[in-house]
Amino acid sequence: MGFFPRKVLLAADRSVESQLAVEAAVDLAKETDSELHVVYVGLVSPWVQPDAISPIQHERLRMEAQEVLDEIVQKSLSLGGKVAQAHLKMGRADSEILRLSDEIDAELIVIGSRGQRAIKRVLIGNDAESIVRHAPCPVLVIRKDL
Repeated sequence: MGFFPRKVLLAADRSVESQLAVEAAVDLAKETDSELHVVYVGLVSPWVQPDAISPIQHERLRMEAQEVLDEIVQKSLSLGGKVAQAHLKMGRADSEILRLSDEIDAELIVIGSRGQRAIKRVLIGNDAESIVRHAPCPVLVIRKDL
């Protein structure tokens, strides 16, 4: 990677912090002429959903996740961004984002932070923290004003 990343991976959802991350990633990609990739991960986890889900339920979750991804892409485009590729993944957010960053050789990951209650200034959120700890490239974590 040179001084500026050539490939930015934006991982977002519908949270306020993620909306700010969309704005930051689009601005960064425009200013540095970087390729912008967008990912949304629909949660399908045996830890969160202990009962086995049917193929119909899985498809419903996938369709709902696609709607969220489409919203994020549309927001990026409305801000003047150029999305090189949109990626829909299903599973645990942190592992899917990290796997995708390896697949596309991302040079920067942009994510929103989600603080937890009174100690939100210390914690950046479970998924964000895991991504920061394990990412093969720099990670930009966007927080909302506290």
